[in-house]
Amino acid sequence: MTTRKRPQDLRSARWFGPADLRSFGHRSRAMQMGYSPEEWTGKPVIAILNTWSDLQPCHSHFKTRVEDVKRGVLMAGGFPVELPALSLSESYLKPTSMLYRNMLAMEAEELLRAHPVDGVVLMGGCDKTTPALLLAATSMDLPAIFVPAGPMLRGNWQGKVLGSGSDSWKYWDELRAGKITETDWAGVEAGIARSYGTCMTMGTASTMTAIAEAVGMVLPGGSSVLAADAGHIRLASESGRRIVEAVWEDLRPSRIQTRAAFENAIMVAMAMGCSTNAIIHLIAMARRAGQEIGLDDFERYSRLIPVIGNVRPTGSTYLMEDFFYAGGILGLMTRLRAHLHLSCLTITGRTLGENIEGARVYNDDVIRPLDNPIYGEGSLAVLKGNLAPSGAVIKPAAMDQKFLKHSGPAVVFDDYPSLKAAVEDESWDITADHVLVLRNAGPQGGPGMPEWGMLPMPKKLLKQGHRDMLRLSDARMSGTSYGACVLHVAPESFVGGPLALLRTGDMVSIDVEAREIRMEVSDEELAARRAAWVAPGKRYERGYGYMFSKHIQQADEGCDFDFLRSDYGAPVPEPAIY
Repeated sequence: MTTRKRPQDLRSARWFGPADLRSFGHRSRAMQMGYSPEEWTGKPVIAILNTWSDLQPCHSHFKTRVEDVKRGVLMAGGFPVELPALSLSESYLKPTSMLYRNMLAMEAEELLRAHPVDGVVLMGGCDKTTPALLLAATSMDLPAIFVPAGPMLRGNWQGKVLGSGSDSWKYWDELRAGKITETDWAGVEAGIARSYGTCMTMGTASTMTAIAEAVGMVLPGGSSVLAADAGHIRLASESGRRIVEAVWEDLRPSRIQTRAAFENAIMVAMAMGCSTNAIIHLIAMARRAGQEIGLDDFERYSRLIPVIGNVRPTGSTYLMEDFFYAGGILGLMTRLRAHLHLSCLTITGRTLGENIEGARVYNDDVIRPLDNPIYGEGSLAVLKGNLAPSGAVIKPAAMDQKFLKHSGPAVVFDDYPSLKAAVEDESWDITADHVLVLRNAGPQGGPGMPEWGMLPMPKKLLKQGHRDMLRLSDARMSGTSYGACVLHVAPESFVGGPLALLRTGDMVSIDVEAREIRMEVSDEELAARRAAWVAPGKRYERGYGYMFSKHIQQADEGCDFDFLRSDYGAPVPEPAIY
């Protein structure tokens, strides 16, 4: 059992404790802000990394919710300090928030390293903020707890329940097909996001906060609590109280984030009907923790764990509000009990098994029993073949099942504007059997691997009644998206992956059951095309984008920077204080 820390063992004591000139400066500047020595002396200093901003609708309540976290820290005898961090709004950030996930991870890690803090409360939730903050906390390895923003309330339009993202795509296609009016579309726009909080579909936000809890970094049930529920205020305060105790216990991420913990996260994600983005972020998180999780682990659990979370877009009816009322993630995990590693330690100081003890499911249609899933395998499948030797991802449960095994001629686009123009052309000679392909949209090609992977359906096909077709790219797609979309093709085309060699008219075949994807082109022909291939020009020649392009890893490796890997170079020492 770990010995409890003493006040003189606190990391912050290096700044505030010594009787020297430098510490005099630290103490006097704290007093300059109105604090008395009694407020920090001998107490854990708790950083609260707040990703609120005026252009972050998912986190708009964090402006005041941080005060509830501070209240909890003070109640437990800690000294709270709020540190603003980069806010990555999925809605507003361009060209894509994924370009900046690693920037937030680096910023947050350095904020913690450079300041006199003993533990941290991470406030995030919008897609990339969760993995970014956890990557930072893992690398810094200070006691850390994650406070999810929580899902927003259900949307509403003309008495119909709306799901964020998913119904945006659905009704946009209905508008393009002439099935709804511009007035209807304006009504959807006004009704689809009714409160602060993250997407209330099972998008990337809810996927990643559930993963954070399954790994052990969130208080029990915290990832399911609605943003607008009073329970979320209590969660914030309780998290503040718990992090103070975690500091005294020296309960660091390295004690929690074992391989078994990440396997738990994969199983929970598969059962929930998770976002395809889960694969990229979870691989990055695990490898920062020194755990070699890869695509093969996702594939193994995909065959074992069925989808039991009946939440859109994998499910057809329910949203995260329904999931919360039905028992939330604790209820779902009780149904996975026979598969989970229940002995894993969590931020509570207790095991996962202890955390879910007594949890129940209150609606068997929202959270299905294992013997009555909404899909017989996990949410995601990993495909490999001569088009994607390092792997590609598809979400079989959220697509037209007739495309699970399909062959068709490719229609290839090298950039998104060309694709966008083509799909609006009603005279285009395109059928639902064709395979739409977008390349140069990966980690380097995008740049930043934008969420373009749910390629828009051709308007001509929409008017014919089609709502799905096979689509293929090295991009990502939103967790709220759906359809027969093969994503994350690796290596990406921009760096010379086989996708760069595909031509319009080539036959593309997938077989999800066999986990195969290939282009029906001979090895000799591919070799000739390879010899003629010319690499595209650089996306960036200066700034952060230049650094990103130099160091970003491929999708199957988690899109982390190579120099941020846990095994890259010697550990970073504590900052010198002279």
